[in-house]
Amino acid sequence: MSLQERVAALEAEVKDAVAATAEDVERFRVAMLGRNGKVTALFDDLKQMPAEEKRAFGQRLNHLKNAAQARLEELKAATAGTAAREVRATDPTRPALTGFPGSLHPITLVRQRIVEVFSRIGYTVSQGPEVEDDHHNFSALNFPPDHPARDMQDTFFVEGPGSGADALALRTHTSSVQVRVMESTKPPIRTISPGRVYRNEAISARAHCMFHQVEGLYVDKGVSFAELKGTLDHFAKAMFGPDVAIRMRPSYFPFTEPSAEVDMSCTICGGAGCNICKHSGWVEIMGCGMVDPAVLSNCGIDPTVYSGFAFGMGVERIAQLIYRVPDLRLYWENDVRFLDQFASGAFRG
Repeated sequence: MSLQERVAALEAEVKDAVAATAEDVERFRVAMLGRNGKVTALFDDLKQMPAEEKRAFGQRLNHLKNAAQARLEELKAATAGTAAREVRATDPTRPALTGFPGSLHPITLVRQRIVEVFSRIGYTVSQGPEVEDDHHNFSALNFPPDHPARDMQDTFFVEGPGSGADALALRTHTSSVQVRVMESTKPPIRTISPGRVYRNEAISARAHCMFHQVEGLYVDKGVSFAELKGTLDHFAKAMFGPDVAIRMRPSYFPFTEPSAEVDMSCTICGGAGCNICKHSGWVEIMGCGMVDPAVLSNCGIDPTVYSGFAFGMGVERIAQLIYRVPDLRLYWENDVRFLDQFASGAFRG
């Protein structure tokens, strides 16, 4: 075989070369470009050619060598991923993965659990805007024009502080969502409204200017206070266990009449008395009451035909009782030492 035929054969061999593993790539390198490789051997034969043919043949050999080097790099790149996968699959001494699992925030865990409890007894979930007008946040809920909640020291007004129809504020409760539901839905209505609310309060271990609420509403014919108590008793047992008890104390809210504060037997001391329950054996968990007939009328529902009850709770308060968090500010500080305690992502009730 002449030198020209040998070069042509090697050009075709380089072009068609394939490799499945790193070992195949190394064999190609040695066979073509190694000390005794086929391309290297041709350069040795170049010395024996007549002077008038060396230049043209030398250029062709250089092209062949460059082509072999380029093909070698292509084969290396093609088999690099395969080699890495083989190492990962077969090397029992490689370091284990050390990624940290994420988790839901404790407030999210508790809110989801509350929604789940009420969903099981027929409550739907309603949402509304966080910047609310005066009608939905105050007037429709029976707040008089001179109520303290309308003052700047209690509410974050966005526009027009006071009782004007154009006043806009960050909602102070998710009861505003209930107004929207009653205005747009005919009874029977059974819904809960989870969401963020805002109040102009000093931030401390027991209070914050932004927190989360879940408020519930049930409107139908013949709804009674006894049904309200039964619903809340079911909720307390579903969240905290079958041994807890609730009690109701008379209270006042502009949008319910009669109104009550709901206490639950302390799950920490079992009613014996501790710092959490202030040695009373009871902890407050929410407010509630029968929807005021004036509120039903403001929302276009006939109070002579329908009645209803409403309740509202702070998610942070419920989470504090479940996880025994001593300071509400911990929920907002993004302290990894605090959040790592919830890495399992499981609700603990």
